[in-house]
Amino acid sequence: MVIHPWAWGILALAAIGLVVIDFLGHARNPHPPTAVEAARWTLFYVGLAGLFGVGIWLTNGGLYAQEFYAGWAMEWSLSVDNLFVFILILKAFRVPRENQQKALLLGIVIALLLRLVFILLGAALVSRFSWVFFIFGLWLLWTAFSQIRETARGSDEDEEYHESGFIRAVRRVLPITDGFIGNRMLFRHGGRTYITPMLVVVLALGSADLMFAFDSIPAIFGITQQAFLVFACNVFALMGLRQLFFLVDALLSKLVYLGYGLGVILSFIGIKLILEALHANTLPFINGGSGVEWAPEISVSVSLGVIVVTLAVTVVASLIRSAMDEGDAHGN
Repeated sequence: MVIHPWAWGILALAAIGLVVIDFLGHARNPHPPTAVEAARWTLFYVGLAGLFGVGIWLTNGGLYAQEFYAGWAMEWSLSVDNLFVFILILKAFRVPRENQQKALLLGIVIALLLRLVFILLGAALVSRFSWVFFIFGLWLLWTAFSQIRETARGSDEDEEYHESGFIRAVRRVLPITDGFIGNRMLFRHGGRTYITPMLVVVLALGSADLMFAFDSIPAIFGITQQAFLVFACNVFALMGLRQLFFLVDALLSKLVYLGYGLGVILSFIGIKLILEALHANTLPFINGGSGVEWAPEISVSVSLGVIVVTLAVTVVASLIRSAMDEGDAHGN
C-alpha cells in the first residue's frame, strides 16, 4: 500500500474536523442527547467509516479496503467494552449528565493521541522484528481467556471505579475545587488557579483507555500492518464512541454475552498473529530459523467474516437471553 504524506494530512484534518464538529455541535452547548439524536450521529460516523473504506478501495484496491473494514469493525466492538469503564468513571465522579458529552469528547481526544504513539511504535516493531507477532498473539490469547473468564464469573453492577496512580498523583500535586463548576476545567479564585473535577474526569477517561490500547493495538496489527489503516480504524471507532455511549447506555446491561464474543474475536486474531509469525519466522530455535510452510494462512476476508458473524451472534444471543430473563422476572 502506497501512502503519500498528503494522505496522512487528510486523515489528520478529518480527525480534527470531527473533533471540531463534535465540540461546536454538542459539547459547547451542554445537553443530554436524546436517543434519536445519538442514533443519528452514530449512523453518521458509521457512514463516514463506510465512505472512507470506499475511498481506500478506489485508491488502493479491495484488499486494503477489507483490511480497513475488518479493523474498524474489531476496534468498534472492542470500544463497546470501553463503555463499561467509562460509565463507572462518570458515575464515580458524579459527572452531571449535561457535562458528560464534553468529558467523553476530550477524553477520547487524549486516547487518540496516546494510541497514535502506540501505533507508530508498533508499526516500527512489526517492520523490523517479525517475531513480535508471537508476543502479540500470546498476549491476545491471554486477554481472550481473561475476558471469557470474567464474563463467566459475572460482574457486580455496583463495581466501583478505582483511580489509577496517575490520577492520584494529579490529586496530590494540583489544587482541586470541591465540586464541578459548570463544564469548566480550570477555575481562578482568590488569585489562585484551581483545576476542577471535570479535568480530572477527562484525564481519567483518557488514561483508562490505555489498558484497552494494549489489547486493541496488537489485535488490529493482526489484520493489517499498515500504520495508516490502523490509525484510521481507531479514529473512526473512537470518534463515534461518544454518541454510541448515549445510544447504548441503557442497553449495555443486556449484552450479557459481549465478553464471550470479544474473547472469540481476540482468540481468533491471536491465533492469526502466531500463524503469521510462523510464516515469517526468523527465530533460530523454531524450524531452524526458517518459515513454517505448513502453517495455514488466514485471509482478510475470512477475518472480516469471523468478526462480523461473531458480533452478530453475540448481540442476538444476548438480546434473546435478556428478554428471557426479563420474562422470568415478570413471571415471578
